[in-house]
Amino acid sequence: MDTADHLMEIETTLDANRSHWHQAMGILATAMLARLVLAVCVPLFPDEAYYWEWSRQLAFGYFDHPPAIAWVIAGGTALFGDTLLGVRAPGVLLSGLGTLAIACAARRLAGDSAARFAAVIVTVMPLAAGGLVLATPDAPLFAMVAITVLALVMAVQRGADGDGRALALWLLAGAAIGVAMASKLTAVLVPFGVLVAVVLHPRLRAVLRTPGPWLAVALASLVMLPVLRWNAAHDWVAFGFQLEHGFGAVSGGGVARRELALVLTQLGLVSPILFVLFAKEIVAALRTRGEPVRYLLAAVAGSILLFFAVSALRRPVEGNWPAIAWVPAMILLAAARRGARTAWERRAVLLAGAISVVGLAHVVVPILPIPPRQDASIKAHGWDAVAARVDSVRASQRGRPLALAVNKYQDAALLAFRLADHPTVYALNIDARSNQYDLWPQFRSQAER
Repeated sequence: MDTADHLMEIETTLDANRSHWHQAMGILATAMLARLVLAVCVPLFPDEAYYWEWSRQLAFGYFDHPPAIAWVIAGGTALFGDTLLGVRAPGVLLSGLGTLAIACAARRLAGDSAARFAAVIVTVMPLAAGGLVLATPDAPLFAMVAITVLALVMAVQRGADGDGRALALWLLAGAAIGVAMASKLTAVLVPFGVLVAVVLHPRLRAVLRTPGPWLAVALASLVMLPVLRWNAAHDWVAFGFQLEHGFGAVSGGGVARRELALVLTQLGLVSPILFVLFAKEIVAALRTRGEPVRYLLAAVAGSILLFFAVSALRRPVEGNWPAIAWVPAMILLAAARRGARTAWERRAVLLAGAISVVGLAHVVVPILPIPPRQDASIKAHGWDAVAARVDSVRASQRGRPLALAVNKYQDAALLAFRLADHPTVYALNIDARSNQYDLWPQFRSQAER
């Protein structure tokens, strides 16, 4: 092959790679637009309505979680009103930023074809396809964890030089993980996983001799300071609730049953083949202790999964809790090779996409034979009829003040959202778990007026 032919081959390869990157961006943009469409088609879920209520009384903390989702929703409703789009659009846009970060991290490790495959994975995986539509703390959590991981990948790739760019990347990681922890306290497992990787991998220990990691921890703590102060003023209620939720008195049947339930929910939310491929890449990276960046990603994912496996020894683990473990896992799988994907990877994409399509269709129009008590989506339907009936009762009072109250906090939030004037609806919480409504004015104070 002469020089001209060699140069032409190089140019053709570069053009193909650029095409892969453009395809990745097209996939991510199309997926985000699809999520925006779904955001105005899928009825509001009970927990989303609950977080919308938080956004009407902004604070730096709430009973169940840190405040990020409330502030995110408040930004959306300020622009689009108290509508489905107003509640969900900011989270969808943030999630789009997170998916971009995942593709960029895969590109840093293995080129444009890896970025394209990462874009495909994060689009078709059921946990992301459905979960990134909803306005829950997982939306800002996902985005900020993805940005944190991208910043860590780039910082570690620069090595222990300690130059200005590396320091900026560590600061970005610190700020992002601080916001992630202000979204959901489980985000602290990400820096814990980083610490595990740094301690166990000889080539990663060198970063401890640079100011970057230490300044990142300081910045993350500074971002969390308002959340910590709110909790200190409220008897550390959110921390206590989350610890009790995960490590309280043993419940939910035997250990084997809880561990099996954890695995089965992850198989459903990730899809079975992707689950196996993710696990394979995590184990391989941890076992070989080769490239520091891949080891770091595997240590973060593995630490999070191990934590929830331990948590399941005492109490059931909800399916979305370990979700952030799959962020570094997606990057690992996408960057496992350059060029064409394996047959199993192609099968994984097809199966995950099929599960996602059926699941999303069921949320819009119930089609699966799921028992009502086990179908979370059914709780979002029927509230327009309830609101219409309540409005008719209110109208019959001929202008006399009428205080509204229901028992469950999710029902109170959904009723308030569905009523046209979005009034205050109290939650009585009779024989129900404590929640944010316990910290707000009670129905009795209003009824006694």
